This record gives sequence, C-alpha cells and structure tokens, in this order.
Amino acid sequence: MKLPSFDYACPATIAEAIALLAAHGGEAKPIAGGQSLVPMLAFRLTMPTVLVDLRKLSELRHIKIADAGVALGAMVRWRDILDEPRLRQAHPLLVAAVEHIAHYQIRNRGTVGGSLAHADPAAELSGIAVTCDADIVAHGSAGTRVIAAADFFRGALITALRPDEIVTEIRFPAWPKQRRFGFREFARRRGDFALASAAVTFDAIEKQFRNVRVGAIGIGDRPTRLKPAERALEGSAITGAAVAGCAAAASSAVDPPDDIHASGAYRKILIGVMVERALRDAIDGAIV
Repeated sequence: MKLPSFDYACPATIAEAIALLAAHGGEAKPIAGGQSLVPMLAFRLTMPTVLVDLRKLSELRHIKIADAGVALGAMVRWRDILDEPRLRQAHPLLVAAVEHIAHYQIRNRGTVGGSLAHADPAAELSGIAVTCDADIVAHGSAGTRVIAAADFFRGALITALRPDEIVTEIRFPAWPKQRRFGFREFARRRGDFALASAAVTFDAIEKQFRNVRVGAIGIGDRPTRLKPAERALEGSAITGAAVAGCAAAASSAVDPPDDIHASGAYRKILIGVMVERALRDAIDGAIV
C-alpha cells in the first residue's frame, strides 16, 4: 500500500526535534529506524501530519558501560548491541534477547528507542527492560523524565510518553558477577513475533536462588514480571523440583487472551515451558 501524505523534517538537535513535536500538538510522529512505523503508515494504522526523522541525532548513538550499569542511546541499533563485545559481559541477557529479534536486515536498521516507543507486547527489549528494572529517559518541552520500565508500558502500543517527548536513553542496573540468566522464546518461524517469551535471572548464592526475576513477554498487552513465579523460587535450593514449581507458578499467574495466532490456553501452558527452559539454561545443566 502507498503511504499517506505527510510533511517531513530532519532536525539536527534533540531540542529541534522536541520543538517540532510540540508545535504540531500530537500530530507529528518521530521516526528512528522505521522498522515498525513504516508498515503502520502503509496500512494507515497511523497517519501523522509530520514525520520527524531522528537520524541526525548522533548524540543518541552511545553505548556506555560503567560500574553503575549499562546505558544505551535511543538511536543504538540492534546490530550495534551485537557488535559491542563488552556487552556480553556487562549485560549478557540483553545480548541473548537481541539475538532473537527478527532478521538481519531489521537488526541492521531497528533502534532501541524506536522499539521502546512502539511498545509492541512481543518486543524482546521491552521485556528485558521490565525484567531487569531498567529506567527509560525521555526528553520533552518540560525537561527530562526518568521513567521506570514497569511504568512506561501502558498497553499494546501505548506508553507513558507525552506527545512532545522522545526516548533518549535506557539504563540498566549493574550486572553482578554471580548472576545467571536464561532467555527462551517460541515463534512459528525464525524471526516472527514470538507467541511467548521468558526472561529469567537469579543470583546463585550458597546453592540457592536469590534475587529472582521472571519476565513474561507476548502473553498480554505489555511485558510483565511474574511475581508468583519469583516467590516460588526465591530462597529455594537449586534443584529440578524448584524449577518445576516455578514453571507451574508462571503458568498459573497468567491469563492470556485468544487471538488469531494461538489460544489463551495454549499460551498459558507455553509460558510455563519457556520459563522452565530458561531456568535450565541459566543453571547450565546442573539439574539435568
């Protein structure tokens, strides 16, 4: 389909981009990598009067790794994450999730900020952000806001962003040396949106699960942490029985809707399977 008519602007600074968004009262739309927005334009799911192209904002292409954690600029591409070897130590779960994103061509163009602002319920980055208690930084006419990932996603394709704000950075807490992780997702074909994904982390302390995080992606209108599954594992000995109990708690904690891709009942079982497999990956065969 042909794109709808719109004006085009390509600002050179963040301030100019924000001013353009503010001047058009919610009728303008920022575009970063365009891997989600362009198809939406083609299907007339969104029809902005102005596209504000962020490609010249080079200050948003940073990858910062420090003792406090990892910070990614909004214009960092998926391939930039995979090409940065330090991230495999600084945040291996992030890298593992990005490896599952779509296909090479999309990873070569898609951006961190674009994915967060688009807020697809099946997006890997959104799920990792919520699971790992990341903060999302937004700039707008009123200044800078730092929004917890759990509060940023409000529903399918809905975020806490105001019409004149753009995402400028995402910040992940430091990754402890004793932290283990697993990421599993199930899609009909490689590169498709997953029917369900699970991200898990825990600290292995005295052969027990500590600081457990269990994130679920693609089973509702936004990513979420499965607190009952976390409680089922926290403080338990690292055993197969504990993993099975956590997986059962994960399935019980969700009530996915039916859609054209799968029934809610199927996804309910599937998320338990993904959690169990992710945990077994994290333990690295110790309970097999």
